[in-house]
Order: sequence, then structure tokens, then C-alpha cells
Amino acid sequence: METAQNRPAGYAYLIEQYDLSALPNWHSSYVSSTGTLRSTIQDGQVESIYPQSYWPGEGTGDHLEFALKYDGINLGTLSALFDVAPVDEIVAWISSKPTGKYARKIWFLYEFLSGRELPLTNLTKGNYVELLESDRYYTATPGRRMRRQRVIDNLLGGKDFCPIIRRTEKLVAMEGIDLRKRCEEVVTSYPPELLRRALSYLYNKETKSSFEIENIKPSASRTEKFIGLLEIAEHKDFCEKPLLIDVQNLIVDPRFRDADYRANQNYVGQTIAYQKQLVHYVCPKPDDLPELMAGLITAHQIMKEAAVPSIIHAAAVSYGFVFIHPFEDGNGRIHRFLIHNILFLHGAIPKGLMFPVSAAMQKNPALYGHSLESFSNSLMRMIEYDLDHLGEMTVQGETGRLYRYIDMTAQAESLYDFVKLTIEQELVEELDFLAKYDRTKQAIQEIVDMPDRLIDLFIQLCLQNNGRLSARKRESHFAVLTDDELTRMENAVREGYARS
Repeated sequence: METAQNRPAGYAYLIEQYDLSALPNWHSSYVSSTGTLRSTIQDGQVESIYPQSYWPGEGTGDHLEFALKYDGINLGTLSALFDVAPVDEIVAWISSKPTGKYARKIWFLYEFLSGRELPLTNLTKGNYVELLESDRYYTATPGRRMRRQRVIDNLLGGKDFCPIIRRTEKLVAMEGIDLRKRCEEVVTSYPPELLRRALSYLYNKETKSSFEIENIKPSASRTEKFIGLLEIAEHKDFCEKPLLIDVQNLIVDPRFRDADYRANQNYVGQTIAYQKQLVHYVCPKPDDLPELMAGLITAHQIMKEAAVPSIIHAAAVSYGFVFIHPFEDGNGRIHRFLIHNILFLHGAIPKGLMFPVSAAMQKNPALYGHSLESFSNSLMRMIEYDLDHLGEMTVQGETGRLYRYIDMTAQAESLYDFVKLTIEQELVEELDFLAKYDRTKQAIQEIVDMPDRLIDLFIQLCLQNNGRLSARKRESHFAVLTDDELTRMENAVREGYARS
């Protein structure tokens, strides 16, 4: 925490010095006149206090170099800074160390983010340096060689949208998980016929869960349309504008179909009193959507062509989509659909298998909420808006940058958790349930050879009543059974679904 003895350094200094409007960086630095290096971590935010020997100086360039060394690369803060910092000061600092790797990175980032060329001569010698260190960040390899600064641009996106995802200890450990192999290990213990039947159950489960997360009960036709989308998710890349619009049109009420990105300012909130809204999230302005969405699609292509792990790619694009919120309705369901689409594109899920990740999200609402709020809570502290008596919102000032450069490390970590839960719980539970059903059905048929419809109903009613059929349900549906048959059939259900 900053005290009279702790001076801000790096991004903390630059934000204070230039009064920048920027989302907080994951790492904040201060320099103390006493003591040794020490750090505190709270809610994913790291604050480090360095000894006096680390003080970089008073110049903007000095603190830029300190920031890149110790705070990492924060494109949003840098973009805000380059709009207001004196160009002469930045040029003079770069010129003072023209072959230094941090000077070259800052030079490239200035021109990349601002779109303005600095009055500097192209470098003609020296090794190329990676913009993002591959041991600290997920990068697009091999990247683009920028001859002007002799920098390798290995960012995951472009100027219009560029997520940053850090190689945390958790993510590096999870890289060792072979998703496809783990899925195959789960399904090989079940007979092929059961897996073929399970597929339709899994499609229904994923569809039902994705709608229920938003407290929506879809009609039968909308359910079938969403299932149809999931069935072709492994065959086509849907991350392009016309196809995203087609997806939106298929999954929403026909009255709320969009022919383009939304033209209205929207937000996520809830009514807490008459004419009183609690706003949870403010979406980008409509005018910013074309660039943001074009940038998201470009970032998708960059990650698709580069050696980016499937879950890193899926997290960046799917969460980027829902944060941009390009449509009036259906954004959350498309966000979850894109996870499937990208995992399939990477071959991370075996063909012929459905991956009910929405079910894991629905069963773990706190974890899913955290994956969204880790961005939205910080964003809401930066946005100024007005709501009129009709609930229509007006957003003040320029806000596009806040959505353009997001650190999505938390979202990637959460998606890894959901994938792990999906493989180890949702898939196993669904397949186990069907295997138990097959055993139970066969046992019941050996007692009474009933139609499948009645067997399904009998099992369902017994499972809802601790393995027994209530007298009322027996009278209304199974009056033809003898007491002995009923007892034996109830025993078959209890034994068939007994915990292994």
C-alpha cells in the first residue's frame, strides 16, 4: 500500500502523473526508502514494494521501462498514456538507448497503439526481440518480424482488439492436460452403442444448461435449432460476422433477430424497485462495435493460425465476444457456443462426442460469475453513464479502449476449471446414468415386459421418490402391476442406481 515512504513506480506512477483512465494492472509497483523487496497478493492483484535502489528516475521513459520489466505489458494503460504523453520526451528517451530491447518495444507499442509514426530512423542491425516474452505470456508464434524496430510482434490480436493472457502457474500446469486424451480415456470404458445414444442426451443437456444460465425456458423449436448448431460446431468456423449473425437469428425469439450488430446502448442489470435498475455491466457503445468485432475476428484468425493452446484461444474469443456484447439478445449463448466451436477447430474434443461445458458453468455459478466479474467489476468503476426514466442508457466519454485491451488471464483459468469439471464430472455422470439405466431397464423387462415409454416413466418416478413408486403414481400409471411385480421392479431401480 502506498505511504509517504512508498513512491509509485511503473504504471502506478504513469497513471498518477498523467491522470490516466485505465483498468488496473494485475501488478502495481512502489519504491520504498527503507526495507527490502516485498509483495502482497489480494484477489489476484499483486502489489510489490521495491527497495530504493530500484527507483527508475523521474522521466516518462524511465517508468515505461520499469513497467515493462516489472509490471508487464498493459496495452490499455499504454494506449491511454500515448494519447497524452509528450512525444518529444518519448522520442528523446528512445533515442538515448536506440538498441535497448525495452526502448524498441516501447517504440513499437507507441506506433502500434497510437497509429502515429515517431520521427525515428529504422534500425538496420541487432537481434530481433520478442515483444511478449514467451515464458511470461501466451503468444502467437512465430509472430511478425517488424523490421523498423527489429521486434517480433507476437501479440494475440491487433490494434482493434488484443487480449493479453499471462502464463500463470495454474495455466502452465494445466497445459499438460491433453483434453482429447482425457476425453478418450473416459469414453473407452463405455460400450460404443451407449456412447451413440449418449450423444443426444449430451446435446440436450448442453442446450438446456446454456439457456437456464440465463433463466430462459426455450420452446421446442428453439431447443432443436440450438442442438442443430452444436451438431455442426465441429465442421465449420463460425467466428465471422455473417455466421455470427446467422447464429443469433437461430437462437433468439424471432422478434429479436438482428440483421447487424446492435445500434442501441445496452447493459446487463436487474430491476430492484420501480424505475430503479441495478446495473451490473455496461456494454460498449454501438459506434465502437464494428472495430471491436472486426478486431475480435482478426484475433481469432491470428490464434487459429498460431500455436496457441485451444483453451487459451477459446477463452480469449468467447469471453471477448460476451464482453463486447454485439447483439441485443443471445450474447451469452453464443459466447458458450464459441467455446465448443473453437475446441472442435483445435481437435481438442474427439469427433462424435458432445462436451457439456455449460452444465459445469450452471452447476458452479460462483465460479462462472467470477470469470465475468473479474473484468466487469473493474470496468464499472471506470464508466460514467446516465439512465433515464425509461431505462435507456447514455454512456459518457470515450470508452472503447477499455474493451479493446483486456487481460483475460482470469477467464482462461476459469475455462480450464470448467473443462476439467466437464470431463471429470459432467461426462462421467451422464454416461454413468445411461449405463445404469440400461442395466435397470433390462432387469425390469425380465420382471414385466413393458413398453419403453412406461419403463422410462417408472424409473423416473422412482428416482424422484427415493427408489419407490408412490401410491398415487401407481394408481394413475401402473395399476396393472401386482404387488410382487412392483416390489421387484422398485428393487431393480434401487440396485441399478446404487452408488458404485
